[in-house]
Amino acid sequence: MDGVLTRETDDSAVDAAGQARFDELIAADSRVEPADWMPEAYRRTLIRQISQHAHSEIIGMQPEGNWITRAPSLKRKAILMAKVQDEAGHGLYLYAAAQTLGITRDRMTQQLIDGSAKYSSIFNYLTPTWADMGSIGWLVDGAAICNQVPLCRASYGPYARAMIRICKEESFHQRQGFEILLALSRGTAEQKAMAQESVNRWYAPALMMFGPPDDASPNSAQSMAWNIKRFSNDDLRQRFVDMIVPQAEILGLTLPDPDLRWDEETGHWNYGDLDWDEFREVLRGNGQANALRVATRRAAHEEGAWVREAAAAYADKRKRKVA
Repeated sequence: MDGVLTRETDDSAVDAAGQARFDELIAADSRVEPADWMPEAYRRTLIRQISQHAHSEIIGMQPEGNWITRAPSLKRKAILMAKVQDEAGHGLYLYAAAQTLGITRDRMTQQLIDGSAKYSSIFNYLTPTWADMGSIGWLVDGAAICNQVPLCRASYGPYARAMIRICKEESFHQRQGFEILLALSRGTAEQKAMAQESVNRWYAPALMMFGPPDDASPNSAQSMAWNIKRFSNDDLRQRFVDMIVPQAEILGLTLPDPDLRWDEETGHWNYGDLDWDEFREVLRGNGQANALRVATRRAAHEEGAWVREAAAAYADKRKRKVA
């Protein structure tokens, strides 16, 4: 792996025949594959989105990995460890999909550890209680499923195919989180209070995972025109709210929104305004754990240098042996 883009990025390199074929594929709702010509803006949009998604999976290992040794039973430890391993796999699928667009893994990693790349704002919140493992599974992975299932039909083939397996595994993660909260809710009064306190903290950040309102989302319209994205931020957010309100009733927990009301006319749950100033502050790097997350990832990358060197040396040795 080197550290540079492996494909020319000249915006002036317009291929009329390639553009016509690309337009046909999009109009027919077909897949664009790596060997197909594609507009430079489409390629750059995909690199940004897929690499941010991959970074989110990798950074998202930290808040849950922190609880593996402190989980309340051997069974809980084993389940949480398997889940964290799943997230690592999701990151690898997505980095591989992004690499088909001409960016190297080294470059994406460098962008993450030097702080120039973004990842989901939700992982910049701290996880002080065991109930947070439940809230992450139920709310964070639940929001991820709402957002990611439509990506299984994204126009870029490697991304869409990677999302199929990721979504299947995320469904297990959502159920795991729901089960943790259900056990706490049906436990002692103190356990139920811990579950409710955790849901109170994670509810609004989970709703903000879908991004800013549609009228403040500059990239959504073009992504939907290219069939990368299938639904707007607000549509996905509404689907999520409609999904979790009845689930909260089963859990015996409340959602911290005094404006939550069923609307007979629309057939949806109305919800209150979100604190978008908080969202923007977290994106600017001023969340509870922005610095901690990046520093931890940077340290892991540096401490793993010997593994990468050993793997490269072994690959070279096998290559010489074959030659």
